[in-house]
Amino acid sequence: MSTKSGNVIVDILSLDHEGHGIARIDGKVTFVDGALPGEQVEINVFRQHAKYNSANAVAILKASAQRTTPRCTHFGRCGGCSMQHLEPSAQVASKQRILEDNLAHIGKVQPEIILPALHGPSWNYRSRARLSARLVDKKGGVLVGFREKRSSYIVDMTSCEILTPDVSALLQPLRELTVQFSNADRIPQIEIAVGEHITVLVFRLLAPWNDDDAAKVRAFAEQHGVQVWEQSKGPETVRPFWPETAPELNYSLPEFGLSMPFRPTDFTQVNTAINRALVSRAMRLLQPRTGERIADLFCGLGNFTLPIASSGAEVIGIEGSPELVARARENALHNRLPNARFAVDNLFEMTPEKFAALGHFDKLLIDPPRSGAIEVVKSLPECSESKQRGAPHRIVYVSCDPATLARDAEVLCHVKGYRLAAAGVANMFPHTTHVESIALFER
Repeated sequence: MSTKSGNVIVDILSLDHEGHGIARIDGKVTFVDGALPGEQVEINVFRQHAKYNSANAVAILKASAQRTTPRCTHFGRCGGCSMQHLEPSAQVASKQRILEDNLAHIGKVQPEIILPALHGPSWNYRSRARLSARLVDKKGGVLVGFREKRSSYIVDMTSCEILTPDVSALLQPLRELTVQFSNADRIPQIEIAVGEHITVLVFRLLAPWNDDDAAKVRAFAEQHGVQVWEQSKGPETVRPFWPETAPELNYSLPEFGLSMPFRPTDFTQVNTAINRALVSRAMRLLQPRTGERIADLFCGLGNFTLPIASSGAEVIGIEGSPELVARARENALHNRLPNARFAVDNLFEMTPEKFAALGHFDKLLIDPPRSGAIEVVKSLPECSESKQRGAPHRIVYVSCDPATLARDAEVLCHVKGYRLAAAGVANMFPHTTHVESIALFER
C-alpha cells in the first residue's frame, strides 16, 4: 500500500542477520532498517537493487511487543549499535536463531543440545574501542566517536551508553583537548583499551605533537588518570608517551586464578564479563585433564591456553602473530604455567602433513577470526577407523561468525566423522548483530 508521500506500508515478516526487518513488496524482498518482526511499518525505499530493496522505517504503525525505547540519543544515526530498539533478551534469541539457521542451511547439521545463551551487562560493557577523530570547522571543533551508519561522517556525540562509564565521560574532554593541538587535523583515530586498573588512550598521529601539545597531553593524562600512548605508523610504532613508565594493562580470569597482561593494541575481547563466562564454558565443554595433550589454535595471548594449562594438561598454543605468541609466553611465565608452550604458524595454510607433524592431540580448542578455520578442519585425520586413532576426540570451537562456523561444521560432521554435540551463543556485543558462539564436536 502506498501513502501520499510515496512511502509504502508493509508487514515485517522476520529479521535478517544484520538486524534489518524483512518485508516483501510485490514479491521482492525489502530490507527495512529500524523495523521488527510482526510490525506494520511505513517505509521509504532508498535503494532498489535487481533482487532486493533497501528501506528505512519512517513510522511504526503497529509495534512489536518486543520493541523498546533506545537508551542512547544517537541510536539510529550512530553506526556503533543497530538493535537498541529490540528488547535485550529478544536480541539474544534472534542471535540464537541465526546460529541455528546457519548450522542447518550452510552446515546441514543440528546440535544435539542447545546451550543456554551467555548473558552479561547490556550497557557500559565495552572495554575496547577505536574511535574516529576529525576536525570539523562547521561543528566548531573536533568530533571524537563512532561513524554514522552508511557514512564516513562522525557522530556528534559527547557520551556513549556501551562504553565503560569512565571512557564515555572522556569523550567531551577528548574533544576539548584535541582541538587545541597543532596537529588537530592529523589525528584520525584514538584507540581505547581498559584494563582492571588503568585505561590507555592510543593516539594515531599522522604528524607529531610539538612541545606545547606534549605539555597538554601530560596535563590531560594526570587530570584524568589515564596513560597516553602514540602511534606514528604501523603497530610496531605504538609506544608509551605519558607516563613513560607505568603499570601494565591486564585482565583477570578469577575462576582459574589467572592474570593476563596485555598491550593496548593486542587483541583482547571487548566484553570482560562475557569473556570470563565464555572461557568458563569452554573449559567445561573441553574437560581438560592431567596427562592429556591439547592444542589451542589461534591462541592469541593465551586467553584459553592458560586456563587449559591450569588443569594440568600439556597444551600447545599456535598463533600466526609473533607478537601475540611472545605475549602468550610472557603470560605463561607470569602465571607459572610451564606446561603451556607456544608456536608461531600460519593456520590458514595448515595441511594434513603439517597437522600430523604436530603429534597426537587428545582434544582441540579452535578460536579463529571471522574467516574461520577451514584449512585446519580439512587437515584433521579422516574418519576411517584406521586413521581415527590420531584424531582429537573432542573439539571446542569458539566462533565470531556463524556462517564460517557452519561451513567448518559441515566438514567436521560430514567428512571427518564428528557429531555436533552442543552449540549456543554468547552475547559478546549487546545491541549489535555480532553473533559470538561456541560449539562442541565429539567422536
